[in-house]
Amino acid sequence: MRKLFFTLMVAAAMTACCNNKTDETAEPEPIDSSAIVLNNIAQRKSVRHFTNEPVAEEQLKTLARAAMAAPTACNKQPWAIVAINDRTLMDSLCAALPYAKMLEQSQAAMVVCGDMTKTLEGDGQQFWIQDCSAATENLLLAAESMGLGAVWTAVYPDAEKIASVTHVLNLPSNLIPLNVIPIGHPTGEDMPKDKWLDENFHMNKY
Repeated sequence: MRKLFFTLMVAAAMTACCNNKTDETAEPEPIDSSAIVLNNIAQRKSVRHFTNEPVAEEQLKTLARAAMAAPTACNKQPWAIVAINDRTLMDSLCAALPYAKMLEQSQAAMVVCGDMTKTLEGDGQQFWIQDCSAATENLLLAAESMGLGAVWTAVYPDAEKIASVTHVLNLPSNLIPLNVIPIGHPTGEDMPKDKWLDENFHMNKY
């Protein structure tokens, strides 16, 4: 995956260089947007080590906007996203969530919640989990594209974690926190993993 990234960068640089040498008025080569998107997906990683550089509020809004572009059953959009940059709140969440200790280093966090007043009725209510998970993946990919690091730490369906996050953030009873996502500027220690396995891919039948 890293080879793909560097190959794309080198190819882009060589193309620009050649264009400049041969014809300064030539039209620039079209950008291969599919390669950029696929490379961003391949480079996404769970980041657990952060610098002290702050995350701007506008960046958090951009991440939320990306999350809310996710697919959702019947377009119910049953989510609520809480962005956090208050150190006291983040330390409280860190103390309450044993698997989210990276909150000690991160300069921000986001909590993706399911809004039970916006779900489908009956058995369809549980689609909120899929919808909010899709929103979370959008958020993680957006963070990668922006040069930020993020990691999904689970809350739902652990009743104790749900209660802790609800208490710290003073969430209303209609919101169920799905996860807490520490966000910050990565130190570079965390690397992407190639998760492709031939045995997990099947054509037409298992």
